[in-house]
Amino acid sequence: MDAHEQQPKMVACAVSRDLTCFDLLISELGDTLGPRWCDVDFGGAIDFLASDRAEGIAFIALTIDAKDEDHLLLLGNIIAKAKARQIKVMLIADDVSPAALHCLLRMGADEFVPYPLPQGELEQAIIRMRRPAEPAPKAATAPAKQGAIIAVQGLAGGTGATTLAVNLAWELAQTKDMRVCLMDFDLQFGAVATYLDLERPEAVYETLVDTATMDDESFRQSLLCYQSRLEVLTAPRDMLPLDLIGPEDIERLTDMARRHFDFVVIDMPSTVVQWSETVLTRADIYLATLGIDMRSAQNALRFRRALQAEELPADKLRYVINRAPSFTDLSGKARTKRMAETLGISLDVMLPEGGKQVMQSTDHGLPLAECAKKCPLRKEIAKLAASIVEVARQEG
Repeated sequence: MDAHEQQPKMVACAVSRDLTCFDLLISELGDTLGPRWCDVDFGGAIDFLASDRAEGIAFIALTIDAKDEDHLLLLGNIIAKAKARQIKVMLIADDVSPAALHCLLRMGADEFVPYPLPQGELEQAIIRMRRPAEPAPKAATAPAKQGAIIAVQGLAGGTGATTLAVNLAWELAQTKDMRVCLMDFDLQFGAVATYLDLERPEAVYETLVDTATMDDESFRQSLLCYQSRLEVLTAPRDMLPLDLIGPEDIERLTDMARRHFDFVVIDMPSTVVQWSETVLTRADIYLATLGIDMRSAQNALRFRRALQAEELPADKLRYVINRAPSFTDLSGKARTKRMAETLGISLDVMLPEGGKQVMQSTDHGLPLAECAKKCPLRKEIAKLAASIVEVARQEG
């Protein structure tokens, strides 16, 4: 027997920024697993998990502290790589915020153990993770429920489409047990990332250009978790042509999102492109925002005619008036009524003027509910979200 064959088989790997900061973990792993574990830093974790050295590894101990909260995207990539190789993930955290923990657990971590380690907890967690998975009950073979798609498109510039999409998604995400994803499909001027003060990860571009090979893990890697409640697919970092993606790509992206989330809110580009039809036909609700002005009226008429000419489901459109007249503005209300009658449409949602609070919320990268809770615009969007949830529950 040669020296290589005498080496113990590795069953675990500790992944950390600097394992020497977690001396109790080193001691516990040694007592529990003996020499059958190794360690790598964050920088080497991806290569390790992709190599033959990870063969036989049952789990990784992803060990973090408060300094690592700024690197959630990297940690999410490590978790995704581990899960792709059927390697379980134990999250060991020291002084990490609940929001960061929740985000990492949603990314796929299997176990959470606080540091310093409670007596015997590491051993019990290892036993739970190495226990064979129980067979799924027969009921689990039933088709998974598909989430609802809510698309938002501005029929003219400045009609608040992105403001509505971002805040509607956030209000929906406040509903208990509802998983919500916000997707920015404006590949050129998408501003969802700006509205929520998020980065634009390179993984977004990689997903968009190769949706044919996209799986659950790669899709998850392209999402950012906002305040542990809302998952966001931002627009790419660079300005890209709208025809970079086609109808097939949109089908794959929306199918994937519907499998993972209860509500998928899509912020559409104002330009009508080849795949706009794909979103329209798949959407459960298609919100079209417009103002009380001639350009909005003309664009709404042209948009409707285009849909009817192609025999597309124009009945899915729900028209949203931005900066709707107040209760006491009689002339404004009369003008709104005449506009609806002239166009032959129903104005389903009336959003009041948000004023400076909308600009301030955008500048701070926060939804209105977080910085202007009593704003009239926020209240109306909250009512719209509540009605959508109520309908979804009745249909479910």
